Amino acid sequence: MTATTYTRLEESVLQSIEKNKKTYIDVSYRIHENPETGNEEVFASNLLCSLLEDAEFEIERNIPEHETAFIARKSSAKPGLKVGYLAEYDALPGLGHACGHNIIGTTSVAAAIAVGKVIDEIGGEVAVLGTPAEEGGVNGSAKGTFVRHGLVQDFDACMMVHPLGRTTGSAETLAVDPIDFEFFGKSAHAAANPEEGINALDGIIQLFNGINALRQHVTDDVRIHGIILDGGQAPNIVPDYARARFFIRAATRNACNVITEKVERIAEGAALVTGSTYKFTRIQNGVDNFYVTPRFDEVFSEKAKRLGENYVEDRQGIGSTDAGNISQVVPTIHPYIKIGPESLVAHTNEFREAAKSEKGDQALITGAKALALTGLDLYTKPELLQEIKKQYQEGKL
Repeated sequence: MTATTYTRLEESVLQSIEKNKKTYIDVSYRIHENPETGNEEVFASNLLCSLLEDAEFEIERNIPEHETAFIARKSSAKPGLKVGYLAEYDALPGLGHACGHNIIGTTSVAAAIAVGKVIDEIGGEVAVLGTPAEEGGVNGSAKGTFVRHGLVQDFDACMMVHPLGRTTGSAETLAVDPIDFEFFGKSAHAAANPEEGINALDGIIQLFNGINALRQHVTDDVRIHGIILDGGQAPNIVPDYARARFFIRAATRNACNVITEKVERIAEGAALVTGSTYKFTRIQNGVDNFYVTPRFDEVFSEKAKRLGENYVEDRQGIGSTDAGNISQVVPTIHPYIKIGPESLVAHTNEFREAAKSEKGDQALITGAKALALTGLDLYTKPELLQEIKKQYQEGKL
């Protein structure tokens, strides 16, 4: 491909986003004003799909296990790459879009539509993977479902961009297992005949105590945090049922599996000690650690800098994201883009307000342009994709 042709394609991609930026900002605002929690994102999913349908994408909605999931595709008659843009659009319970998923979903859709404008010329397929419930919850982390059902393995690359207090690259994240522990006992009057009761809450308390002891003997990357969701009905009734929820995190999926097994053995011991029984339930997909491919991130950083972003090289902090599941099977980037001051912290009221602000709007449009240009490089520079895939495979050995 000549330099002149590439420049023309770039201009077409950028013009697509610039021309429709008011529409994209309006969509982001409408999703922000109608927050929906995981697997309930009917409004957001339909709104994003409507944009894609108008851009002549074919929509597949019958995604297993998630009614609000979708895959939107636009294909060329010419052979070529298959690149996926990851869309998130769920909100946090009680906080709304305090993680900026209104921006994430719209940004990925805008980037894909822009690439779709030139897909007939560059060849291949561009897709948007609508993945509900990134924040978790019951049957949450839909990207894990997409991987489990083999819906992403044939993509050459996947990408998204996440709002933050600064613009920076993808980061390693922790694997996490969200687990519910239910304990079952026998009710009795706590004063009149306590000897006839079996206290399910005591089982939960012993589970917490055992986990606290385990914390002395784990590596620094391990995080185990939980809450009691049901501890009984009244102090004078021996609780016959109690429930707790834990998030168990570690640096890798294998390490997380080991810790989760140890925690389940603690639950078994807690049941034996108290005479209760227990049930162990994985309430959603396990989330895998994110695998960073530096060469892929370099492409995005180049585009972000060119578009005027102050790109910070070191990414601080660590959490979890189900984009990690995608990154385990396909080269993936999950960079961040600035929507407010560096002190901005996700999952707060301040972050929610930043996700619907002038700076947030700018980040949406700049992020879409950077993602679209990153994708364009993959389609038109075969040697670049080879470098990325080589680094990805060698790093995972």
